[in-house]
Amino acid sequence: MEKRKVIGYWIITVILSFCIFSGGLAQAMQVKGVIQGFKPLGYPTYFISLIGVWKVLGIIAILIPGFKLLKEWAYAGIFFVMSGAVISHIASNDVSIQIIAPVVLAIFTVLSWYLRPANRKIISVD
Repeated sequence: MEKRKVIGYWIITVILSFCIFSGGLAQAMQVKGVIQGFKPLGYPTYFISLIGVWKVLGIIAILIPGFKLLKEWAYAGIFFVMSGAVISHIASNDVSIQIIAPVVLAIFTVLSWYLRPANRKIISVD
């Protein structure tokens, strides 16, 4: 069972990492299509770049070995960004197919966090 859990972790984490990292990079570089996609939400352009940089840094923190506490914060930050994206789409009446990606990525974030191996977890001391 443990081996399947680790394989599941890496499959989910690789997919999550690719999507968040590439999207964050496109946001940080202010790719025209990405900026257009944010227009209905009403965010300023500098905010899109800021979120993109934090996404890239968050994925780097999740993938590098060690830094268990930093990983916890990175998972939380990515979940907050993805759930915030869902809420932003709903609040701006932009409930289209674009809402599916942040929903799926929020679920993948929780799954990656839940399935992570013991050497990537903070162990509580009683």
